[in-house]
Amino acid sequence: MEALQKAYDARAKKLNKVEETKALKTPQEAFAMLESYAKNGYESISGEDKSYFLKCFGIYDKDAQTPQKFMIRVRISGGYLNAEQARVLGLIAQEFGEDYIDITTRSQIEFRYIDIKDIPTIFERMSAVGISSYQTGVDNFRNIVTDPLDAKGFDNVLPSYELLKTLERSFLHNYEWISALPRKFNTAITGSISNRCNAFSHDCCFVLAQKDGLYGYNMYLGGKVGKVAKSADIFLLPHEVPSAYGSIIDIFRRFGFRDNRNKNRLFFLVEAVGMEEIRSAICQNAGIDFARGGETMTKLDFNDPDHGKVQLRDGSFGIHMVVPAGIFSGSDLLSVADISEKFGNGEIRFDIEQSIYILSVKEIDTLKNEAIFQKYKSVDSPYKNHLIACAGSQHCAFGVIENKNDAIKMAEYLEQKVPLHEGRVRMYWSGCVKGCGLHGLGDIGFEGCKVKVNGEMEGGVNISLGGKITSEGLEGYAVVKSASLRYAHLYVETLMLEYRRLKNHFENFERFHERILKLYSPQAIGFMMKLGAYLREKNIDVEIGFSEKVNTGKNEEFEVFEFGRRLYYKLTGKEAYSSYERFTNTLKNEKLQNIRELIPCVDENLALLCEKILDTKEQKRAVVFSELASYIKL
Repeated sequence: MEALQKAYDARAKKLNKVEETKALKTPQEAFAMLESYAKNGYESISGEDKSYFLKCFGIYDKDAQTPQKFMIRVRISGGYLNAEQARVLGLIAQEFGEDYIDITTRSQIEFRYIDIKDIPTIFERMSAVGISSYQTGVDNFRNIVTDPLDAKGFDNVLPSYELLKTLERSFLHNYEWISALPRKFNTAITGSISNRCNAFSHDCCFVLAQKDGLYGYNMYLGGKVGKVAKSADIFLLPHEVPSAYGSIIDIFRRFGFRDNRNKNRLFFLVEAVGMEEIRSAICQNAGIDFARGGETMTKLDFNDPDHGKVQLRDGSFGIHMVVPAGIFSGSDLLSVADISEKFGNGEIRFDIEQSIYILSVKEIDTLKNEAIFQKYKSVDSPYKNHLIACAGSQHCAFGVIENKNDAIKMAEYLEQKVPLHEGRVRMYWSGCVKGCGLHGLGDIGFEGCKVKVNGEMEGGVNISLGGKITSEGLEGYAVVKSASLRYAHLYVETLMLEYRRLKNHFENFERFHERILKLYSPQAIGFMMKLGAYLREKNIDVEIGFSEKVNTGKNEEFEVFEFGRRLYYKLTGKEAYSSYERFTNTLKNEKLQNIRELIPCVDENLALLCEKILDTKEQKRAVVFSELASYIKL
């Protein structure tokens, strides 16, 4: 513990403004005012309660987006809901929230357009069916996620939902823990081989593992936006998980940093002292010498949305319902409640991709004829089956683009321009750098930003590739930065055309990326995305895409020259130079023939592009793709 104390002391010189706000009162005092606020109206609510304390109970002031209205984030433990609870939530949305519901990436829901006067009634109705919005905001334990098919799926080894509820009882509704943490704390637990709950991106993760012939959980720590959790080298039998969890959350409460909120997540404490020190502290604090880590078994992707159904252990099926970008309604939830009882056992599950499972279904075809499945398909296009989009600027003060409709528009554009009969691509959208849409883990990730076009600021995205939820997860890398939304869909179209052209039968985009795109530098990929858009926009019939055989070793200078050589040949039908060695021409006195003499009507930008790359004087040649961007600007 000495190293933890030392690290804490080094950062304890100053408290951030949120910590100063916490000192003004207790969350209990703020919650006690709720009835008074409901009676006396929006203007009676104190500033600190609007900005912080009410968020401890899932009540978010959305005055900037919807004047004097609130959002309520509802905790759906593990995404598990029964029909009775679903009806209550659906009716609340209908009566008090303009019939609007967002399904979130933590397998829970959010009500919007809520008046302060109605919140006590809403809380009372939710409480009657065992649902709460406590501790779903600010410096609290967020909704714990797990496999939506826990104890039901063939790929589930250790049922974990009851263990999740045990962990939850340690802090939920417990004023000792409400607002006690330095920052939010995300938790995942799964006993499944398939990773249906994005298990490795949380502050604390328990994932299926095996050691010495025993099944249990490996503990991972420090996940956040931009960082995948790392192994704590701890293997836990199921009965040991609560002790290890109690130990790490106590450590985070005591030693977590409280100065710079941008550097206060558990990740930064782990970074400051090292994982081995954290491991030792967990054991010491719990009074248990936990075993060293075993073999992690949660390694597989899940493909239920691509088939629309998955067989369960009892012979029935879990039926998937695609909800693009999580945009839902109270009326829809009432319909889901009805069909879950009519065709299943009343069990409903939300997943981290903002969609729904209905469990224990036997009459699959009859169920799919229900009206709700005409609106939300069991199997949608590959562009929507795994689509995620967070709230965006319409509902979130941090959002810099609208996001949800941006995501849907792009998916629908790609459906039309590059239809895929089979395949899988996970497009994850975040409206800002905070990453609530998990963009870093998408096959293709979109992070909202602002860009300047013709002197005016407008919505844009940073585009990344290579995020993974398989194995131990992996954050993606940027390929296009600050792309205007008016062009972003054209750049992604290039990728999807290449995916369709080169992919193997039933190959998903993740494997396509590993086999093809990883052969290229990020700069080369981004340039090719833009070039493809330029060629299509100019109606230039030149096919110059990615290749399955690449010998440039991701060296950008080599890639640039090889690309120029290919482009010149595609345009003219002849090589630029008579011979080459190590990505340059062999005969240094050989001159590059003017491409305009060979093709009088050649696009001038492409001619300039070839000259810039293949100039007779080697020292004048472009060596990085950024030197070429202006030639293919839309």
